[in-house]
Amino acid sequence: MNRSHQPRKRFGQHFLTEPQYVQQVVDAIAPAAGDRLVEIGPGQGAITIPLAEYGCELHAIEFDRDLAALLNTRFAGSEHVTIHEADALTFDFAALGRGLRVLGNLPYNISTPLMFRLLEFNSCIGDMHFMLQKEVVQRMCATPGGRQYGRLTIMLGSLVEMVPLFDVPPQAFTPPPRVTSSVVRMRPLPLAAREVHDRDRLGGLVTMAFSKRRKTLRNALKGVVTDAELAAAGIDPGSRPEQVAVRNWIALANALAAKAD
Repeated sequence: MNRSHQPRKRFGQHFLTEPQYVQQVVDAIAPAAGDRLVEIGPGQGAITIPLAEYGCELHAIEFDRDLAALLNTRFAGSEHVTIHEADALTFDFAALGRGLRVLGNLPYNISTPLMFRLLEFNSCIGDMHFMLQKEVVQRMCATPGGRQYGRLTIMLGSLVEMVPLFDVPPQAFTPPPRVTSSVVRMRPLPLAAREVHDRDRLGGLVTMAFSKRRKTLRNALKGVVTDAELAAAGIDPGSRPEQVAVRNWIALANALAAKAD
């Protein structure tokens, strides 16, 4: 690929250039014949190029028109690689089919809304591998009881299982970001484990509770949820928001949704 492209700060561009970590990402994905891969933000193609060698159906979604043009030139003779010049935040992933294996070195400034956008297409996705700011991955994969456990953990955890894989240091990128990155694997949960009847209700409850995370749930959700309703969902009314497991938040939200019907 042409290395003359200057990374654009407004797009949050930090290109992975260290071969060791490129290979680790590819190994983590473990592409196989017949896979349908979707790369978000391929940039200069550091990961795209080795993935294309597996002969999988590969779709690369690039917002930067100059980079999209470079990628189109690079893969002009490849029948199994398609470059989409598009915004991933508005892209219709369902149009690519089912069983999608999504990956990307996501720009930090849009990583959270982009993940939630992708989860609107959960039924089309097989798994996801993302490189994100390490702090975000720690929050995503946090366990109940810790300071990092919060709304992001619960809202993502109600739909997918998440496993942190490995860290990537700033010097592996051009230009180097100011923070360490981490690669995380995400897989949609079975439908029975993620049956949230009203996601807006779940989100409202969690937001309300964690805006008062030093209070007990009895007080944080006063006027919205009774002690009996908390107990019925397996939640101690005297506990704090970060002590409640994702499954119990789902149970509470579903019970309130059923009551409102």
